[in-house]
Amino acid sequence: MDLSEDELIEAIRRVLSGTGPEVIVGPGDDAAVLARGSGELVLTADALIEGVHFDRRMMSARDLGYKALMVNLSDVAAMGASPRAALVTLALSPDIEASWVMELFGGMRKACDEHALWLVGGDLSRAELIAISVTVTGEVSPGRAVLRSGARPGDVLAVTGALGASASGLRVARSGRVRGEADRALLLAHLRPTARVGEGTVLARHGATAMMDVSDGLGKDLIRLASASAVGASIRLRDVPVAEGATRDDAMGGGEDYELLVTLPSEDAFVAAAAELAGSYGTPLTAIGSIVKGEVVTAVGDDGVERPLVASGWDHFA
Repeated sequence: MDLSEDELIEAIRRVLSGTGPEVIVGPGDDAAVLARGSGELVLTADALIEGVHFDRRMMSARDLGYKALMVNLSDVAAMGASPRAALVTLALSPDIEASWVMELFGGMRKACDEHALWLVGGDLSRAELIAISVTVTGEVSPGRAVLRSGARPGDVLAVTGALGASASGLRVARSGRVRGEADRALLLAHLRPTARVGEGTVLARHGATAMMDVSDGLGKDLIRLASASAVGASIRLRDVPVAEGATRDDAMGGGEDYELLVTLPSEDAFVAAAAELAGSYGTPLTAIGSIVKGEVVTAVGDDGVERPLVASGWDHFA
């Protein structure tokens, strides 16, 4: 592939320009938004491919099913929406047994139960490798979807939870050795991520101007948010919340954390949102910087020097 993932998405967006009048948000955000009656319909799709996104030797079928739903629910959360229904397309390799498939859907059912989501159908097929494609629909009040493109100079830049646990958990899985509770927590973060659905609606209610989930690494995703909003950003590396047992490099470029990166219009809005998230969900919200004029995204290092932020993170075609 001669294009990066972001370049390919932009090229596809140009081909698909001129969509219908019901399309409020098309390709390029965490989810699409369509006008539907008195509300708005949110749609997202994601795929997990064997050998690219998971290794069966390191992951149970139940964990894989759970994760396949959660990565899509995270996109709905990033829009400030509430999930409603899901469809699953599953391609299975010849060696897969029915018991493995039942365990896979058992994990999906658990994820659905946690978020009042209905899994209403899909498709089955044969393939050389396992491929799981999930589509999730959600709902949001008219005009209330939080996009990547609404950040404004002066906004507080913040992130939920802590970052880097999934990347560190992947190392634990690859090592085949779990040494104590800290390793177990990291492994669980990788195998069973949390979709911040409730937190997303709280942040939207407190006036979030832009939001996306951190799926490909904070460095890459922050640059995407700033680009979509046509603004710059400055983050303080020392303030980035790093999960216990992970490194700052994991937090900035590891990916698959599925925390929410959000911009809020004022310090007061940040404080109020942080208090509600802590009280209602036990989820910390950490201010890590601010949105600035221009188009440059910078990071203030431990030495106090501000430098351009390197877009480290996952790219399917790198």
